[in-house]
Amino acid sequence: MWVNTLILALRSIRRNLLRSFLTILGVVIGVAAVITMVTLGNGATMAIQNQIAGLGTNLLQVRPGQRLGPGAGGSSAPAFKAADADAIAAQVGGVLATAPESRTGTTVVAQGRNWTSSIIGSTNDWLTTGNWSVVDGRSFTPEELRAGAAVCLIGETVRRELFGATTAVGSALRVRQMSCEVVGVLGSKGQGAFGNDQDDLVMMPLNTLQRRVTGNTRVNTLLVSMVDGVDAERVKAGITQLLRERRKLAETDEDNFNVLDTKQLGETLSSTTRVMTMLLGAVAAVSLLVGGIGIMNIMLVSVTERTREIGLRLAIGALEREVLLQFLIEAVVLAALGGLIGMALAVGAGVGLSALMNVPYVFNPGINALAFAFSAGIGVLFGFFPARRAARLDPIEALRRE
Repeated sequence: MWVNTLILALRSIRRNLLRSFLTILGVVIGVAAVITMVTLGNGATMAIQNQIAGLGTNLLQVRPGQRLGPGAGGSSAPAFKAADADAIAAQVGGVLATAPESRTGTTVVAQGRNWTSSIIGSTNDWLTTGNWSVVDGRSFTPEELRAGAAVCLIGETVRRELFGATTAVGSALRVRQMSCEVVGVLGSKGQGAFGNDQDDLVMMPLNTLQRRVTGNTRVNTLLVSMVDGVDAERVKAGITQLLRERRKLAETDEDNFNVLDTKQLGETLSSTTRVMTMLLGAVAAVSLLVGGIGIMNIMLVSVTERTREIGLRLAIGALEREVLLQFLIEAVVLAALGGLIGMALAVGAGVGLSALMNVPYVFNPGINALAFAFSAGIGVLFGFFPARRAARLDPIEALRRE
């Protein structure tokens, strides 16, 4: 019975191909929209997680100020000193590496070209905390770090814009009035979590930046990389206690610095992205309901058009449940077919939009299966009323209908 009923439903769909396609169009759009939105959301979440991970290994960022955001490092919050980083590395357990970071921005010149970039002063530990690699050349020697030598490492963007196809290592780079030798090129990281170009930088010894570029001993940030598996809260508490002592804060004073765990930041951003993905998916799912209403309307029209056929089947002995099943299967087949087409469109749209948005394409079998099941459920939900109406027709009245 099931096979015969399915064959009858498919024949009915094939007799009106154009109408059947227009009927399932709403379901196709709904399923494609839901899957595409969720796929792009998952890709954006993964991109954020990768970018946050690219900031450093188990990284803590310590900045002056009582809060994050604009005004966090105001005049009331004294800057750090390079000795603070040394103290954290020596006195706080669970720390892998600590790097002081001073940062400014200026125009750099090389080979007749100029480029505005970020200038960073730090130590070789900065490479460890930030997961940086030197793909060409070398890092700084201890003598260069102590003496504040005129040497620098450059990011891939600076290398491309200033040196092009020529060799950067060994070349001269002018930063304001100072000329420094490029001793290494950093590996590319690409776009950061906040849309910034991580490769647009020039990195030099901290003493070099302070003496020859900024003219002060301010340290903007302390970067602390933790050992794998260590309790981040314990390390943060140790850093907080040490810095309060070094900054001579009384017990009643608030911290004039903040410790940011980039892992927590990544989790927060990922959670926000997932919520937005769910909202977009819910909005897209509304079109599935619209598609279901379209199926119900067309099935009601189909019942009206096939009244005599239904009356004839009932008159020769067909049971009501068989007629009900025929129309219900027809509605489910239409909705499921729309779901399959929508899934295929979603794959193409997901791949294309992921490449356009520069986020990874993440195929989620769960959301695909859920969207298909939901589309089939739409067929059952909105096809039941027309099917019941067809099954309850009076055979005599149906045969008399013109």
